[in-house]
Amino acid sequence: MTGTTASGPAVLATLRTPAGTRAAIRIDDDTYSLLPSADVGALLREPGWRGSAAQKQVAPVDTVSAADADYAPLVTTPTKVLCCGHNYRGHIAEMGREIPTHPTIFAKFADTLIGAHDDIVIDAAAAVGLDWEAELAVVVGTTIRNVDAATARAAIAGYTVANDISIRPWQRHTGQWLPGKAFDATTPIGPVLVTAATPDTAGGFDPADGHEIRCTVNTTVEQKSDVNDLVFTAADLLAYISTFTTLRPGDVVLTGTPAGVGAASTPPHYLGDGDVVVTEIDGLGRCANRIVISPAPAQPTTHE
Repeated sequence: MTGTTASGPAVLATLRTPAGTRAAIRIDDDTYSLLPSADVGALLREPGWRGSAAQKQVAPVDTVSAADADYAPLVTTPTKVLCCGHNYRGHIAEMGREIPTHPTIFAKFADTLIGAHDDIVIDAAAAVGLDWEAELAVVVGTTIRNVDAATARAAIAGYTVANDISIRPWQRHTGQWLPGKAFDATTPIGPVLVTAATPDTAGGFDPADGHEIRCTVNTTVEQKSDVNDLVFTAADLLAYISTFTTLRPGDVVLTGTPAGVGAASTPPHYLGDGDVVVTEIDGLGRCANRIVISPAPAQPTTHE
């Protein structure tokens, strides 16, 4: 993924440094320029963030080699992390469901988010039925409430990669999915945000252009589809969600997963200790995360 100019899309990341997390902008394939903001979400909340980020891109002061980058969660303190289930036609078919008339929305919490290369550590007592879900994630750039799809699209700061790691037995305890979707430190997001296509930005990311999405477990490709197979587009989802709650800069919406989840396989198969799950979307990058089954109870997470 190449660096960009001020007239093109920005490639943003949140990096861990000895002094804490810092937002960064990609200068070229090899280098990031650190920004004053603590993370990409904080950057997006600043007025005129595009101009200030572009200035650091042209005249970098603090730089980090891309090879040495330690990726934190792309956003560390979103006010909301919302997700859509059953939104790829192929996944809907494999689960034996009808095409929905409204999005199936559920929530996660900021504590679920981890960096693009972090281990996914699960307590042994809860590690049964651990499944993958490759997803395109949307990061909000403008506060919106009760808007139409066109306004929602204009409010998208950009897109990134996520994996909605799901613990299926906990997801099925009741009709509410949240417990199986909200375990701490189980949702990789990153490594970068590529800003959305706009009339003023040449080459920004647009799901409608078609971008392959894949999930590989060890050496086996489990999911392979295209992000333009969504029933409800990113703009549709943001408009729908904004009808009942305010979305703010740095908030995240996961748009759903394509066919190929472990629970739908015959027979079903799941992630185990030492497995490496890679989630990637052409044009956005990849998350690569090792599964660690821990005999000890998990401790509170930190994004420092």
